[in-house]
Amino acid sequence: MSGLQIGSLALPSPVVLAPMAGVTNAPFRALCRRFAPGLLYVNEMVMATALVHGNAKTERMVTFGPDESPRSLQLYGSDPKMIGAAVDRLASAGAVDHIDMNFGCPAQKVTRKGGGAAVPAKPNLLRAIMRAAVSAATPYGIPVTAKFRMGIDDSIITYLDTGRIAEDEGIAAVALHARTAEQHYSGEARWEAIARLKGSVSSIPVLGNGDIWAADDAARMMRETGCDGVVIGRGCLGRPWLFGDLVAALGGAPAPAARDLGFVAAIMADHVRLLSAHFPTDDAGTDRGVRDFRKHVSWYLTGYPVGGEIRARLAMASSVSEVDDLLGEMLAANR
Repeated sequence: MSGLQIGSLALPSPVVLAPMAGVTNAPFRALCRRFAPGLLYVNEMVMATALVHGNAKTERMVTFGPDESPRSLQLYGSDPKMIGAAVDRLASAGAVDHIDMNFGCPAQKVTRKGGGAAVPAKPNLLRAIMRAAVSAATPYGIPVTAKFRMGIDDSIITYLDTGRIAEDEGIAAVALHARTAEQHYSGEARWEAIARLKGSVSSIPVLGNGDIWAADDAARMMRETGCDGVVIGRGCLGRPWLFGDLVAALGGAPAPAARDLGFVAAIMADHVRLLSAHFPTDDAGTDRGVRDFRKHVSWYLTGYPVGGEIRARLAMASSVSEVDDLLGEMLAANR
């Protein structure tokens, strides 16, 4: 399997990490890069308006590791001027190597403001936003991509028009989550839509997203749809090593064996340390990184014979040392 070319970015494998709010921050991306360096790992999405106005929380979200390359960030918003200003701010500061545009988020807090999955239903606005982003990024040689869904619901299907507009406006690649916004993450992804988009968009890469849980799924999606690459979202939650598996499988190597609990515990210990170092301790002395780690516990332990009590205690831990102790107790109980 060949690599993936997105504008000026030559990527070694056609595998991309989907931006996920509260998940794909610098610590998580660092873990993913450990297993598959050099791929496109997209930071969690940030609001263009908040970035332009210098919102402190948003500024902290735009954080990359010192050795991270390429540096990728997703923006969302519904005001072309704000989008253009945000892209210019990032590009002129040399802060990113790639910008992705969010036209697929189904969350009501995003769509009720006209952003995310609501934008493609207004093709003139969609075109204006894409044009503003590409115009601001082009002088700096930064490629802009777009991720979107099939439509609002089965009565308002927009993805083919969205793909054609993206191609017209100089978007470097498109990614389709093969569900509607109404579906959120329910039901099965309709991969046939990815194939139709690939047949409609000819000059830029088309990436597929939805229901890739294992290395074999990625290879099957590419075979069945003809897409140029895959975007991995929920499938990597609690499994940052999935990217290494995907690269191996798409390169023709056999899929690695399932990881044992000791391996998973070691990654969990690394993850909580990275998060603890990433997030500042709050005024009350709370380790925000450990608090952020709690949501990852159930993802990491899915499918492993770990009792409910230890899972609950890990999901309530308040310090790195407490997590270490609980992981040791968990392994001792499973010997």
